[in-house]
Amino acid sequence: MTKRNHAIIAFLLLTAGFSYPAAANTGLTASAPDTAGQRNMLFGDPYILLHEGTYYMYGTSADDGIEVYTSDDLQHWKGPAGLRNGLALHKEDVWGDRWFWAPEVYALNGRFYMYFSADEHINVAVSDSPLGPFVQEKQEPMLETKAIDNHLFFDEDGTPYIYFVNFNDGLSVWVAELNEDLLSMKTGTMKECVRPEQAWEKKEGSVNEGPYVMKHADKYYLFYSGNGYTSQEYGVGFAVAGNAMGPWKKFAGNPILQSPDTLRGVGHGAFFKDKEGRLNYVYHAHNSRKKIHPRKVYINRCEFVKQEGVPYPVLRMLPPRQTPLLGAAETSRQNAPGNTEGMMKKQMPTK
Repeated sequence: MTKRNHAIIAFLLLTAGFSYPAAANTGLTASAPDTAGQRNMLFGDPYILLHEGTYYMYGTSADDGIEVYTSDDLQHWKGPAGLRNGLALHKEDVWGDRWFWAPEVYALNGRFYMYFSADEHINVAVSDSPLGPFVQEKQEPMLETKAIDNHLFFDEDGTPYIYFVNFNDGLSVWVAELNEDLLSMKTGTMKECVRPEQAWEKKEGSVNEGPYVMKHADKYYLFYSGNGYTSQEYGVGFAVAGNAMGPWKKFAGNPILQSPDTLRGVGHGAFFKDKEGRLNYVYHAHNSRKKIHPRKVYINRCEFVKQEGVPYPVLRMLPPRQTPLLGAAETSRQNAPGNTEGMMKKQMPTK
């Protein structure tokens, strides 16, 4: 069996077999922010990797790279834990010197691959540890043209795909096949998946971003966020297809997550399975109704349900919502001078 097949099997085990308990049996307890000296985890575009019993959270926050925090229970977090001055990825080790956004980390072939954006270009770096340091041996982006928010998906036949956001009369989601090295794409296979077309996702800007793809019940699901991230109408929708390249049809009932309770600016998240094998969605929201930055992190469990008149299962977020907290004794680069300013620049040049 090849190393690539080992990687594919591990990836499919992580994402396959979605079967979840009813909402009444979730077992989560809602947490209040800033309790006992603790404070909310502050990230935009959060992503969680579960590896050998430890959760690793990455996200948009630092001006000079990508932070990582760790947890045993998803509730209490420690860090920054990166091996490069608290960073898992430092700008000196990769292409680009600003705007480090939307990291996703995958354990493949005995190593860790981080897909991320820098200087409004998509990149991938590799490390021997989920704590870093993540390094590019050849410091160059995956595409010469502007693109952000790259996401990796393996199909059941082992084909790797990269989904990303293209700067094309607004922001739209595209896909391409990856080469076997997982570091470069087959540019001749590039194809648009979805673009802003539903009324709810064009309230502020023309934006579809933050793609995440999974397969369930013989359908491919492409989750994305609509509107500019600064908008209080920012939210999450999805589209379905019969294969990984599309064509994609958006769910008429979108958005599936937008302004829950008192939260605003909700979106750009990622799915992951917890230690019990249950599907979760981690995402960010505005700091408050009056303030965008620094953005806060939240987690919901999810399940696929049947909905009358819809020929495929629909994803539903389960209450209660969980608020990850950073311990009072932990230091954080997230509130360092300049970091909020750096986050505010995310996508602003094009919005």
